[in-house]
Amino acid sequence: MDNRRINVRKLFTNIGFLSLFITSSHSNSVEMDINNGKQTIISNRIKIQSRRNELSNISNNYLEPSYIYSYDKPIFLADNNNNSNVLISEIIIEGWEDHPEGRNLELVAYDSMSIKPGSVVNNQILKQDINNIYASGLFSGVKFKAEDGNLGVKLIVTITPNPILKKVIIDQENVIIPQEFVDKTFSEYYGTTLNLNIFTKRLNVIKEWYKERGYSLARINGPERILDNGEVQLQIEEGLVSQIKIRFIDANEELRKRGKTKEWVIKREMKTIPGEVFNRVTLESDIKRLYSTSLFNDVKVSLSPDPISSEKVIITLDISEQRTGSLNGGLGFSNAAGIFAQLGFKESNTFGRAWSTALDVNFGEYLTTYNFSIFDPWIKGDKYRTAFRTNIFLSRNYPREFSSDGNGKLYAVDDLNSTSADTFSSVVLETFGGGFTFFRPLNGGDPFKQSPWRVSAGMNFREVKLIDSDGNKKPYATKNVTTANVNEIICIGYELEDGACPDENTLISVAANASRNTLNNNNNPTSGNALKFGSEQFIPLGNNSPTFNRINASYAWFVPTKLINLTRGCRDKNSDANSCPQTVGFQFKFGTIIGELPPYEAFCMGGASSVRGWPSCGLAVSRSFTEATAEYRFPIWRMLSGSFFADVGSDLGSQDDVPGKPGKLLSKEGSGYSLGGGLGIKTPIGPLRFDVATQDLSGNMRYTLGVGWKF
Repeated sequence: MDNRRINVRKLFTNIGFLSLFITSSHSNSVEMDINNGKQTIISNRIKIQSRRNELSNISNNYLEPSYIYSYDKPIFLADNNNNSNVLISEIIIEGWEDHPEGRNLELVAYDSMSIKPGSVVNNQILKQDINNIYASGLFSGVKFKAEDGNLGVKLIVTITPNPILKKVIIDQENVIIPQEFVDKTFSEYYGTTLNLNIFTKRLNVIKEWYKERGYSLARINGPERILDNGEVQLQIEEGLVSQIKIRFIDANEELRKRGKTKEWVIKREMKTIPGEVFNRVTLESDIKRLYSTSLFNDVKVSLSPDPISSEKVIITLDISEQRTGSLNGGLGFSNAAGIFAQLGFKESNTFGRAWSTALDVNFGEYLTTYNFSIFDPWIKGDKYRTAFRTNIFLSRNYPREFSSDGNGKLYAVDDLNSTSADTFSSVVLETFGGGFTFFRPLNGGDPFKQSPWRVSAGMNFREVKLIDSDGNKKPYATKNVTTANVNEIICIGYELEDGACPDENTLISVAANASRNTLNNNNNPTSGNALKFGSEQFIPLGNNSPTFNRINASYAWFVPTKLINLTRGCRDKNSDANSCPQTVGFQFKFGTIIGELPPYEAFCMGGASSVRGWPSCGLAVSRSFTEATAEYRFPIWRMLSGSFFADVGSDLGSQDDVPGKPGKLLSKEGSGYSLGGGLGIKTPIGPLRFDVATQDLSGNMRYTLGVGWKF
């Protein structure tokens, strides 16, 4: 562009000789205050500073900078009269000549000014035009100089253009944001003059990257400078966690000297650790995990700046513990135990280590048990989140393998020659034992990764005594109490190779299991699937120890649907699984036993968790089995739901392969199906379920009560 001149007659002759001195320059840095937005610029050196807000919460610390230009001193005329007016006769723009885009920058500077040749100006107008030039974002320096002319004042504008932007780099290591994203953000402007307006908008893209990912304390502290090669260096303070403080509070939110829970139990549930970048989303997940332990009533979070380093933050957790001990009891009914009374004590934070310790006593019509167990949900120091359970128990039960609602039961006898002199009573198993099991999710060493796969392994010990209801050892059983027909007398336990029938068995086993669960809800699933399979190998230990392997497998699959729309949530076209928990579910089960099988270890078919038209163990006592179920579940009203189902099962002809053939002696059919329906009342642990099922459409109806869906 040619230097701009105007040839007009000399005006303001009454001013006389007037020496006009106009000067302005930017300060030696660029300052960005995230609250006040103050910015100053000089050539080839940019510095960004921000004022830290006090970190009182998680959500209000995002960077939202704005830019306002300020100057070292105002523009002034020689007579210091800011209201003086002068005529600009000529404008000359300098400083662009050696820049690759110099001619365009000259035009930008000229077009940014309101002053043109022939304009009458004062200090206020001059200052505004400097603002306008800087506001273009393309210049790091602007100076105004005035010279007298014959027709007025000649205004010389000296500009310092920003350099050509070659690359934007992060001037530090171990930052979260990848350099590739930075290049993608700015690459469009590489090779052009650095425009601070565009640069600022692109910086906001980087800030949004941090914000969207939960890094709410991150802030940009650069660029420190623009290098001679056109590289802009960014410095980012991502907001490191300095430390995590644990404080215990009472119900009145008053600080306590100490809490029951070990601090490491709390901190191990937190993915947020000192030295890592603060992430709001991660911290929120940490708090949810703390609540899920059921150890705490309330967890309050506060953030504060580290007094030693302004780049770091201190997280303080104020924790209110809840009572973890409980005593419970009640009366109930189940197919396995009949009418029973239950008494239990549980402490879910033993020694402050989150161990769950329980003592349970059940007195039932068919089953009495005493069980003491300890469960550690996460072994200390284990990076895989391995859990551990151990227990010891004593039980006395009337095994349903040896009874049938319609066909009587087997009676305990002394020997093969049952006579009327025998005291005939029900077969009873008295079992003392215990074991331990390790559980591990397949998370690849990340304890916070949600993995659908889970494996377990353990060892179990059982000593089984074969007795009658009076506690007398009786290893044999018969259905006919008045005959000495040895064909109807069986050995209850494992029969030795020499034909002897011991009055007790010792069972040692090693078990391994694996499962995959993608269900959307474990208590009331509407979508997803669940696969389980396992093997338990019984190892001989002594003469009375059988050797066999038990294999189990099951698969459940749920398909969400809307066949019946009785509730408002289901009538809504945009309803989801929470508002309309309606589904069609399918389950398939299989099991087999290989080796030396004690009859009481055989599979039982029938009951609330099997083919529901038969009583517990009323369909078959088998070495192998297969079952399938199809069930449609739908909401009826608020907490009430309904279901229709069909069950089918088969022993695969294996009742004859069970030693003594107890299923055949009791005339158990071996295979069958059932159709039925049920109602469920929603509870925190799953629905309280009432089912009605028919036995092979024979007209025989079976009623069952239970907690939780069948699968």
